Amino acid sequence: MSLPCGSAFGGAGRWLLLFALACAGNAQAGLRLQPETGPLTPEEAAATRQLLDSAVRRLPPAWVAALGSIPVIWRDDLPAQVHGRAKAKRLLLNRVLLDDWMARPAGAGIDEPATHAALSAVLHELAHFYDRTAQGRLSRAPRLLDLAGWQVSPLRLGLRTSRNAFGDRSPDPYELDRASEFVAVNLEYFLLDPDYACRRPALYRFFSEHFDWAPAHAGCAPGQVFLQADADSGESALLRLDPSRVYAVDYLLAEPNQQPMSRWGHSMLRLVICAPDRPPGPDCRLDLRYHRVLSFRAFVDDVQISSWRGLTGSYPSRLFLLPLEQVIDEYTKVELRGLQSIPLRLDPAEIAGLLERAAQTHWTYDGRYYFLGNNCAVETFKLLHDGVPRLAGEPLASITPTGLLRRLKKAGIADASVLDDPAEALRLGYRFESAGAHYQAMFDVARSGLGLPQQGVREWLELAPTQRAPWLERGDLRASAALLLLEEAALRQQELLVRDELKRRYLGHGAQQGGNAFDGEAALRDFLRVEGFLSHPAALLPNGSYGLPQTDERKTLELEGERYAAQRKRQSAALRVDARKWISPERRSTLERTETNIASLSERLQRLHKEQNGLQLQ
Repeated sequence: MSLPCGSAFGGAGRWLLLFALACAGNAQAGLRLQPETGPLTPEEAAATRQLLDSAVRRLPPAWVAALGSIPVIWRDDLPAQVHGRAKAKRLLLNRVLLDDWMARPAGAGIDEPATHAALSAVLHELAHFYDRTAQGRLSRAPRLLDLAGWQVSPLRLGLRTSRNAFGDRSPDPYELDRASEFVAVNLEYFLLDPDYACRRPALYRFFSEHFDWAPAHAGCAPGQVFLQADADSGESALLRLDPSRVYAVDYLLAEPNQQPMSRWGHSMLRLVICAPDRPPGPDCRLDLRYHRVLSFRAFVDDVQISSWRGLTGSYPSRLFLLPLEQVIDEYTKVELRGLQSIPLRLDPAEIAGLLERAAQTHWTYDGRYYFLGNNCAVETFKLLHDGVPRLAGEPLASITPTGLLRRLKKAGIADASVLDDPAEALRLGYRFESAGAHYQAMFDVARSGLGLPQQGVREWLELAPTQRAPWLERGDLRASAALLLLEEAALRQQELLVRDELKRRYLGHGAQQGGNAFDGEAALRDFLRVEGFLSHPAALLPNGSYGLPQTDERKTLELEGERYAAQRKRQSAALRVDARKWISPERRSTLERTETNIASLSERLQRLHKEQNGLQLQ
């Protein structure tokens, strides 16, 4: 039985005495800030008490109850950039804060610089004191470390990364030094910034649940926003996602091929987004135009990247939002790799949490790509681990995309039964077949009609275009149509190799030396600079804010994103014309001769079609 202090209690006087002592003990428990007033004038002592009381009034009751008596001392020997220090038994504050506090305008609000600086300093140091208590220990909480950016590492048996890569749009870079400073900085903002719940919603919920208490907060901009680097014409560069419109999330696997960087596949997440006029349900899987893919990449256009630079971490790793149709074309038609889209068993709340974490990662994460230690599989695992708390308890860590899929299936999270019926899987969009099978079928048509000596389509496409050319004038209408499709496939592959050659030349050490600069390098550098903005969304926003973009920032992003996207398209069109002047003569010759083959075949098809129609009319 418990009674509030001051209530009546019948019985013997001994019980009254014990109860009075308990009440007296409670009155003395909790935080008591005791300023050293000896060196202070009466006015300074009064201002000190006003500041400390103002800070304590903002603390959650559980925080106040966890602390005891703390001496507070103003110091004039702290470094200029240090506002305070939480020593073992004393709180030291920079004397400049008191002088500025006393000089602030009458009625100054929390946004007034001196007011905010003084309160932030006190709350920051009190956060350190609280974190050291048994009730605190926030800097050791696994869930907070997940949200903060000290992520688990699959290669280190559950240990965490030493570098926090969530440094873009940070309120204070000091938070990235170590977990205890992250806690202190973020508790400042939790208590002082009404926008904190909108800008760092997962952390706001974490602190609120921990303290069983929450400060008031402002209204948040709806949904989550992502920059679309390759938005179609007429489409906004900024896409707003309403979590209630995302019917499902699939694990999207680009199947392996024989290329060194692709032999284990590529991990992505597919967002099954419903068309605007369709209620959420299974039919949303038909709305492919609206589906998007979350993909960790080293660059906007990184289908081929250098193995060595991937091993040494020389590429950035960032989270992109891409149209599903673009991803399908990229892998099935250019890379000739199939795609598997396997549903994950997530409830609506977990999907919303995953999207929120994806948005936080999109705007704040600037990682490094490592072929072995921090590749697409590792990044996708960490996104699932941090975005869906339930999955943090599952043994999912893997350094390969196929290995991650096996673990997701074993844990009952991925439903691979959708692939059991291959025809049905293709019909319902759970699998997208490599165009290689279609190209092989076209090659078989041409081979049967012309007696081509090659056995497979890859062998045919590996021939020089001059070696393929003599066969192009021998086929009938059917064989020529098949050969035209194969020449177009060869051209796409050559264009990919051109982009790769230019990127390697630009990123190579020689590109940085004036003597080795090539004609047009300035135009290419400017194009990649613009592309860099689109691959680094935080760079589009001015400094001074943090976390998820809110209403005013979204307006800026729409304008800036569309401006850079339009500039990139203009430059891309110009580079497509000029780039062949900068590539090697061998590559340029191959590209031009393939185009000649296509033109020749197109003319032949027109001629054969007219001849066939003429025979039919006779």
